[in-house]
Amino acid sequence: MPKQGYAVIGLGRFGMSVARKLYEAGQDVLGIDIKEAHVEDAGLSVTHAVVADSTEEEALKSVGIRNFDCVIVAIGDDMQASILTVLLLKELGAKQVIAKALSKRHGQVLNKVGADWIVYPERDMGERVAHQLLSPNVLDFIELSQQYSIEEVKIPVSMTGKSLREVDLRAEYNISAIAIVSDEDIIVPPSPDQIFHQEDRLVVIGHKEDLVEFGNIE
Repeated sequence: MPKQGYAVIGLGRFGMSVARKLYEAGQDVLGIDIKEAHVEDAGLSVTHAVVADSTEEEALKSVGIRNFDCVIVAIGDDMQASILTVLLLKELGAKQVIAKALSKRHGQVLNKVGADWIVYPERDMGERVAHQLLSPNVLDFIELSQQYSIEEVKIPVSMTGKSLREVDLRAEYNISAIAIVSDEDIIVPPSPDQIFHQEDRLVVIGHKEDLVEFGNIE
């Protein structure tokens, strides 16, 4: 991935998690927080960190905010500051603004003031935990829409030693195989003659109801 510039506003747990991952991926990351202690804690987890009030237009201008490829607004429990920050970012010409929402209403306001992408960390984590409790074989998933998802699942014991052709996921479960992860190798697309091994993981796409059924196979 080409190196890009990211600014993360709000260096609490969520903001620092995003900033650290981006920095570890080799991206340029500027951390911004109104609290000096948070900026100091950012340490070596970002390219640079500054103390600034993101609700002040001049403060955002001083860090060249419009020059960043993406700005993540991860302000904690101050909804007013979050909304005003997004509004200022869009007025200053920020290219892409991702904002953390604390509630549905907060998200609706962020959308109205111009946020390009709104995330709900607590809601999403709650749904992820519930999803994996209901489908123990599911290791990870990406929600594509209200009806469809992509999931990474453990190979059911009953399918070990069988080929993709023998299992016939489309006919039996109405889902499609995208890839097989075997010994950290990713086989894309998998051959119909590919044999499932006990430690393999299968990446599939399909309707959520069908995926739930498949995810509970022994």
